[in-house]
Amino acid sequence: QIQLLESGGGLVQPGGSLRLSCAASGSIDSISEMGWYRQAPGMRRELVADVTGNDRSWYLDSVKGRFTISRDIVKNTVTLQMNRLKPEDTAVYYCYGLIKSASSIRSEDYWGQGTQVTVSS
Repeated sequence: QIQLLESGGGLVQPGGSLRLSCAASGSIDSISEMGWYRQAPGMRRELVADVTGNDRSWYLDSVKGRFTISRDIVKNTVTLQMNRLKPEDTAVYYCYGLIKSASSIRSEDYWGQGTQVTVSS
């Protein structure tokens, strides 16, 4: 059983910062990539940032220069540092991982439970 556990959401004023963390645990054989999606009320879930096994990262245009994703391959964790937050960043943020379990022949998507980020004065 593979689980992704997130932490670090909350309420912050515009211009503030938050740090989201996600740890993958269980019978993990390998992780191809990890990242973060978000979903605002009434909106589709969108990819915010991800990082591959060779440390290549991708960012949504609206967060470039403000968010930084980092990954610890040894600890199977991924972190999203969010600076200069805006009200439009308000959403539930979901960690995901493309993970091959020890009992599987291929990688699959795994998701965290989501953590609320609210940017408001």
